[in-house]
Amino acid sequence: MRKIALLALVAASLAVPACNTVSGAGRDVTAAGKAVTSTAEDAKH
Repeated sequence: MRKIALLALVAASLAVPACNTVSGAGRDVTAAGKAVTSTAEDAKH
C-alpha cells in the first residue's frame, strides 16, 4: 500500500512541472504566431 502511495506522489510531482512546460511552449507558439501575423500585415501595407 505504501509503495502505491509513494508511486502516486512521485507521478504527481513529475506531472506538475510538465504542465508548466507545456503552458510555456503554448505561450511561445502564440507569441511567434503574433509576430508572423504582424510582419505579414506590415508587408501588406
